[in-house]
Amino acid sequence: MRPFTHLVPVALLLFTTLPSAVTSVNIVLSNDDGWAELNVRQFYKSLTSAGQSVVLSAPAIDQSGRSSLDAPPQPLNQPCQFNSCPKGSPATGSNATEPRYNYVNSYPVTAIRYGISVVAPKFFKAVPDLAVAGPNVGANVGAAALISGTVGAATEAAKQRIPSIAFSGTSGKPTAWNAKADSYNLIYSDLATNVTTTLIKSAKPYLPNNAWLNVNFPAVDNKCAKTSDFKFVLSRIYTAVPVLTPADVSTCGKTGRLPNERDVVNTKGCYASISVGLADTKLDADAITQAAVLAKLKSILSCLPA
Repeated sequence: MRPFTHLVPVALLLFTTLPSAVTSVNIVLSNDDGWAELNVRQFYKSLTSAGQSVVLSAPAIDQSGRSSLDAPPQPLNQPCQFNSCPKGSPATGSNATEPRYNYVNSYPVTAIRYGISVVAPKFFKAVPDLAVAGPNVGANVGAAALISGTVGAATEAAKQRIPSIAFSGTSGKPTAWNAKADSYNLIYSDLATNVTTTLIKSAKPYLPNNAWLNVNFPAVDNKCAKTSDFKFVLSRIYTAVPVLTPADVSTCGKTGRLPNERDVVNTKGCYASISVGLADTKLDADAITQAAVLAKLKSILSCLPA
């Protein structure tokens, strides 16, 4: 493996110089797989165990593949996902024993907006510092980002000037919140918490305006069986088109071109991709924005093998 190197424009140093003295922030969490899906509940537990203050605001039922659709929430004409609330329940609601768990009977974009505008002020008395979505059941690499509701939720938060991250994992299937956690649930939540807390420690502003992160985890298997087996690689969402695609940030000994996230996730050796996108288009960010993220996450970033 090549030693990790990076080039950061001098103008970005002020963006990343000072370490954060505050390790606990307010986070709104969402997804597109549903508020009662095990991945999102496990991520909530992992973030709170790491000392973060979190509220969950996610769809009442599975809304995978809904992209950035948006509609007013409606009363339930069917039970919530995994019978987590009965038919006829109101359009929005919360868990009786954990009011920080909230459902919204609409799309992921609608759900995270409700979390930002209604749930967060109730518990934080302020706008959230950060928004995270997932981990999604299934990877969201390349063009899949355009239709992903998990990505839709993250980009909606970024449009509201809240730094955001979408997490997705290759392994698993939709699983009820009260099932026993599998190894992939635990590993993905640990990895997602690592990225989140690393960004928090980098100090505000966590991300440039209009930027969001698309993070994809490879499969959990007998070769990638524990959290420490995984490595993060800075990537791009879409494959670069020769001549037409602008240069990326330079890193890992490669000038001006990052690997695309599909190649990263499919490389042997448990590599997870971290791409920098623009919220308003869901396309790759420019090299300056990528460099800002590179500087903030450099402590956890690695390089693909030669």
